[in-house]
Parts: sequence; structure tokens; C-alpha cells
Amino acid sequence: MEIIFGLVSFILVIMALAGFIFCATYLARKVGIMKKTEEKEGIGQEFLTLQCIQFKRIKNTLIFRFSLIIVLVGLSNIPLGMVEDIVMERSRLYQNVLVNIANTWGHQQNLQGPVLLIPYTEKFITTKVLTDKEGNERKINKTSYQHKTAIVLPDVLNVDVDLVGKTRKRGLYESLVYSSDLKIAGYFKRPDMSKLSHNIDEIHWDRSWLSLGLSDTQAINKVSPLKWNVSETEEQFIDFEPSTRITSTIAKGFHAPLKLAEEATEARYSFALDMNVNGSDGFYFSPIGKTTHVSLKSDWPHPSFQGDILPSQYNINAKGFSAEWSVPHLARNYPQIWTLETDTFDIGNFSAGVDLFESVSLYSKITRAIKYGSLFFILTYITFLIFEMGIGKRLHIVQYGMIGLALSMFYLTLLSVAEQAGFYFAYILAAGITISLISLYAYAVIQSLGRTGIISALLSGLYFILYSLLKLEDHALMGGTVLLLVILAVMMYMTRNIGKNEVKVA
Repeated sequence: MEIIFGLVSFILVIMALAGFIFCATYLARKVGIMKKTEEKEGIGQEFLTLQCIQFKRIKNTLIFRFSLIIVLVGLSNIPLGMVEDIVMERSRLYQNVLVNIANTWGHQQNLQGPVLLIPYTEKFITTKVLTDKEGNERKINKTSYQHKTAIVLPDVLNVDVDLVGKTRKRGLYESLVYSSDLKIAGYFKRPDMSKLSHNIDEIHWDRSWLSLGLSDTQAINKVSPLKWNVSETEEQFIDFEPSTRITSTIAKGFHAPLKLAEEATEARYSFALDMNVNGSDGFYFSPIGKTTHVSLKSDWPHPSFQGDILPSQYNINAKGFSAEWSVPHLARNYPQIWTLETDTFDIGNFSAGVDLFESVSLYSKITRAIKYGSLFFILTYITFLIFEMGIGKRLHIVQYGMIGLALSMFYLTLLSVAEQAGFYFAYILAAGITISLISLYAYAVIQSLGRTGIISALLSGLYFILYSLLKLEDHALMGGTVLLLVILAVMMYMTRNIGKNEVKVA
């Protein structure tokens, strides 16, 4: 309803403007500000007739027509602003729908891990000297224990990710989401715990566990048991349990309890697991391995690689993209092993990944089209002004206002249809309706089928230019600048003779 009231207000403003111009001219003549043609007693009807003739002469001048166009273009920003407010409101509603869909389907996923956790106990002996009343000294040894946890990162980490794009619809709106298959494999070297402390009393190998972080665990569809190889011949399958047990380092995820042998039978422990998770927006990972290799592929053709490390190689085509990262541990700022209770490192601070980028959303395109609104009002009015000069017939100010209203309705039609049928079809339909309305209106005024056809062709060209500017994306500024320069050149050509015929006053 707001846009309807706005359009009605626009018509009333145009009518008020016409009345104001007439009254202002009349009053200026009356008080002598403007030169009178004849000044006699009993001015009456003859004087009023002369003023009307004078006003008609003034309004037919090129300066007056340009001034009128400037005023009308300024007034056209009223309905354009209202349409833009509607677009912003619909855009906010669309963003809320995206958030709601992500809450139920899955948010952006960030993979952290896996990491190996090994508890150990430190023993501290302190000696205290006591002196009795006779001055005799004796030493007392006090023993204390501290329980700590070593966090060990994998030496090799391989991650294969396959993102399959999907769309989820709610009402008028669609959201891009994905389902991903992850294959995670690698190995840990058996750590040398003596590097952490010289006071280790006992290492609790049988109470170790493996933790894997995932930012949105509610979107997990399935996770295979952990395949854990403690030797070439011994292979274990261990089910995961909720929580990483190290929420200060990895907030969300799951873990698998391990029972490592106290004796070093093998120099390394290999692992492997598969899982399927949902997500949206993008996929990220933390390269925590001493050597991390990630291979990612998707059927989405518009990736936007983000993060601290870009892929070492990638391929993008109409069917999707693939990318690979190879990250050495020297690129990060935390060590291969540290004590969880005494050292603080944020492994999520160093990450890489990809956003499933949508180049220009529907509402962004419509907003950009509105930004060019004033420009196309000017172009349309100048087109009619050129025809006025060619056929020697002037349009009424109300007729200019009706043309402006038709141009404003283009954007509202574009928005309403685009939400139902897509931007491309909506643009063709809205442009066709607008061009038809203005062309039929022009034919009713100028009564010439040939000239009306030329106006239709010019309007079609203008809307084609607007669509081209919207499609240029990165080069839209260059295209818009060139168009403005062409318009300026045309206007300079049209006004080149203004003032040549004026009489010079000595």
C-alpha cells in the first residue's frame, strides 16, 4: 500500500508544481519582478491572456524543459525510495529464512582435528627444613602430584571432501546448502613425552583418547567407527562418543577412547574414518598435521576460496570445481605437541576453506537496478525531449509525470515477479510492460506510428543497457561511467546553440 500512496502523492506533487509555476509567474508579473508586456488600467482579461501567452512561450524554451526534467527526476526519487525500502525489507526477510534453514539443515562447517590426547602425572618432591626448640634441624620431604594432558597432532593428515549442492525452499525463498562426504586418514607418531617435562611419574597410555572437532555437530548424518591401527597386524574399530573432552581447545565435536600399550611396540598409530554431514555457506578446515593434504570437490560452479592458505591448485568449470591444499606445519604458530593445562593455543585461528559463493543475489540485482533509476528517468525524458524538438509538439507536465510513474512501476513489477519466477524472466516481463505502457501513451499523444516505434526501440535499448550493466558485475562501474559520458556528450550537443540568438546589450 505504501508504494500506491507514494505514486498518488507523486501525481499530486506534479499537479501542485504546475499550479505553483503558474501562480509564481502571475505574481511576478503582478509585482513587477518580471517585465510586463502591457501595463494599463483595467488589466483584466487581456492582461491575463497576455501572461498566459508569455508563460507558454517560456515553458516551450529548452531551458524550461531541462529544468522540468531535473525537477521530475528529483521527484521520481520518492517512489524509487519506497520501492527500495520494500526491496530491503524483503531482503531482510530472505536473510532470516536463510538463517532458519541453516538452523535446521546445518551451518558452515569447520573441521578441526583429529588430535591425540594422552594423560600423564607429574611428581614433585619439595624439601622443607624444620627447627625445634633446641635448635635441631630436620628435613621433611613433601610429595605432590599434578595431573596433566598432552595434546599430540598428527604427522600426516589427509582429508578428502565431496560437497554436493542442494536447495531447500521455504515459501518464496530458496537456500543453497550441501551434503558432504568426508574421508579422513593419517597417522600419529608415538610421542616422546619426556620433552614435555622432566618430572613425569606415570603416563596413562590406557586412558588416552582421540578427539575430532566439527563446528555444527547437529548436522551430522553418520560417522563410521574409528579405524585405529596399533600395529601392522592389529586393527581396532572404536565407536565415537559425544564431546571432545577438551572444550577449551576444541569446542564442539566427538571423541573415541583409546587404550594404548605402555610399551612402544610400534613407532606410529594410523587412523581412518568416514562421515557424512550437512552444511551451508561454506566448508573450512584447520591444517593441524605436520603435513596436511586436503582435496575438495563440489558440483557448485562459483567457489570463493578463503582463509589463511589458498589452494595450491584448483580447477573451476560449469560443472563444479576441485581444489587441493598442501600445508606444512611451519605455516602455523603452534607446536606438534604441548601440555593442555599450561599452554594455550588456538588451533582454529589458522584455517582455510571455501565459500559456496552466489555471485549476485536477486535483491542485490534489484537494488543495483534502482541505483540506476534516476539515470534512466533522465534518459527517457531526454528521449521524449528530442522528439519534442523534432516534431514541434510539447508534452504536458502531467504527461511527463505519467511517464515517470510508468518507469517507477517497472521496479515494483520486477521485484514482485522475480520472487516468483526468477530475475531473468521478471526483467523481460517488467521491461515489456513498461515499454508497452509508455509507447501506447506516446502514440496517443503524438499520433504517429513510426515515431512511436522509434520511441519503443529506444526504450528497449535503454533497458537492454540496464540489464547489461547488471550483468557486468565487476565492470559495472566502468560501463556506467562510459554511459554517463555518452549522455553528457549528447546533452552538450543538444545545448550547443543556447544563447547564440540572444541580443547583446551594450
